[in-house]
Amino acid sequence: MSDRRRFRWAATSARMLAGTLAATGFVVGIVTLSAVPWPTVDRAPLALSVTPEPDTVTLACPGGLISLGRTAEDALGLSQAAVATVTSGVTGGGGPDAGAAEPRVLETEVPDAVGPEAFTAEPANREAAALAAAGAATVSDPDLSGFAASACRPPLTESWLVGGSGTTGAADLVILTNPGSVPATVQLTLFGASGEQQPAGGADIVVRAGAQRVVPLAGLLLGEQSPVIRVTATGSPIQASLQTSVTRTLQAAGIDQIGPIVAPSSEQVIAGVAVPAATEGEGADEGAETIVRVMAPAADDAGPISATVTVTDAATGASIGAPVVVPLEPGVPLEAELTGLTEGEYVVRVEANAPVVAAAWHTSGFSQGSDFAWFTPGPALGATALVAAPAGPVPVLTLVNTGEETASASVWTLEGAVIQTVDLPAGESAVVPLEPRTVAVIETSGGVIHAGLSLSGDNALAGYPVWPSDAAAPPTVVYP
Repeated sequence: MSDRRRFRWAATSARMLAGTLAATGFVVGIVTLSAVPWPTVDRAPLALSVTPEPDTVTLACPGGLISLGRTAEDALGLSQAAVATVTSGVTGGGGPDAGAAEPRVLETEVPDAVGPEAFTAEPANREAAALAAAGAATVSDPDLSGFAASACRPPLTESWLVGGSGTTGAADLVILTNPGSVPATVQLTLFGASGEQQPAGGADIVVRAGAQRVVPLAGLLLGEQSPVIRVTATGSPIQASLQTSVTRTLQAAGIDQIGPIVAPSSEQVIAGVAVPAATEGEGADEGAETIVRVMAPAADDAGPISATVTVTDAATGASIGAPVVVPLEPGVPLEAELTGLTEGEYVVRVEANAPVVAAAWHTSGFSQGSDFAWFTPGPALGATALVAAPAGPVPVLTLVNTGEETASASVWTLEGAVIQTVDLPAGESAVVPLEPRTVAVIETSGGVIHAGLSLSGDNALAGYPVWPSDAAAPPTVVYP
């Protein structure tokens, strides 16, 4: 081998060795870097907290009591049977520290009738107003008899009505109120023994701005004993309610106005189910009872659905009877009787393994002069809520703490006088008597508090839940 060839071979070998060493070093470096944590730099994103302006608070009332088909010439004719007396109050925002809000009377399709009222309260200085209103009416006619009371509610794009009947003797009416400035188109979906149904009479119901429509329930689902109605609105939100009445053997035996339920939930708390003394008279005690109606709107992928109903004495916290377990079929309302309830105030809790809607019903009897009421669940209260007590029997406020920690609640008059302050351990409840035709402020802290107002007296029974007052929107975090 010549010196030149040996030199080329040595140079080539040196380059191959250098390349191998470089590749090996690169691989070792990559493996080492992947195993060793890299230094990091934590830099919080720039954020800006913005509190939106609170909205105007709007409440709409169902109005007075309506009679259906009082003349033989017009079986579907509507007429006003009684005018509602409305009590209202407002605090904060643009309203006075104590006083009633100014009502706005809406149009109604009932001939020669006084229309329902709507209330608004404007915010001021970025402070939201708290507003409450409720109406009551009494009627004593051959076709309608009893006492009805209902709270005025904010309009909703979706709500649920649980109660009433489409059987013989019932003359129930779905009442749709639009306090807005644009028309609303409403769809009524009914649930009964055959499940979910879309009746032709419940499709594309137009409710004019600032007006009210009345739809007979019998025209939607005739003969249904335990209906549940879902109300959905487009164009403008709607305040939905259900007037329910019954006549037995040509004797009127009660009337009520049922307010909406916001949404299905796995826990529904019905506070303030009033059980009055039974109406005296022939047949008064026959069949007097309390029932709870429950429905799961949709199936649950986890398996069969069941709801457990428990009842406690609102004044003492004592459990009444054993829990009642109700197996549910999706879209089919079922009812269970609640036994052992004597005169007093009660809390009914419905807990299920899927979202449900529920309501409790009680009647003082089945004779002339008796009355009944549907009691519906309400959302948990916030730090402050207003409740309006209308004219009628002495109103009783029931407070229940469903949370896991002790809660406290103070009930004040609009003028600032303390009515009562209570401490509520977890699972406990209390009752607070109020004065008719007044508005009270409820301030709470700790726990999870639900509240309901009930009114019961001679030939009179009604009740409705307390909803949290509309509050200013929470702060929104903006990331530029």
